[in-house]
Amino acid sequence: MTATTGTPEFFATPGYGDTQLENMRYHQAVRIGDRVEISGQGGWDDELNFPDSLEEEIVRAFDNVERTLATAGASWPDVISVDSFHVPTEPDEIGIAHNRVMVEQFRRRMGERAPIWTEIGVPALGAPGMRVEIKVTALLGSDRSAG
Repeated sequence: MTATTGTPEFFATPGYGDTQLENMRYHQAVRIGDRVEISGQGGWDDELNFPDSLEEEIVRAFDNVERTLATAGASWPDVISVDSFHVPTEPDEIGIAHNRVMVEQFRRRMGERAPIWTEIGVPALGAPGMRVEIKVTALLGSDRSAG
């Protein structure tokens, strides 16, 4: 089966994903063949609360990406593309704190593997107080062919 063939299979992350499916009518992930796409994951807990610390929010968003990937049979080493959305902390840039924690998490979760990454500053995200959202694409087994 190739990355783009097969019947779409949708997944709700246990916990907050079930709530979002019920209340907002969307799934957290879709798998088609060996390709997994996930919706943007925030740094929320299962009750959709956010921590006060920006660093903690970004780390939790990475944790939620990991949880969501796992529901579809993928993991961080399978990630080939990352889109991250940030409410800036500086007037003319996203902010060094966002970048520092994002890069730390990439290294922690993927080692030397480096996906493609688009980082986008936005005025607001989907929930009040939300400062970061991370969306990824994974290709199962891609960790064996990356450098």
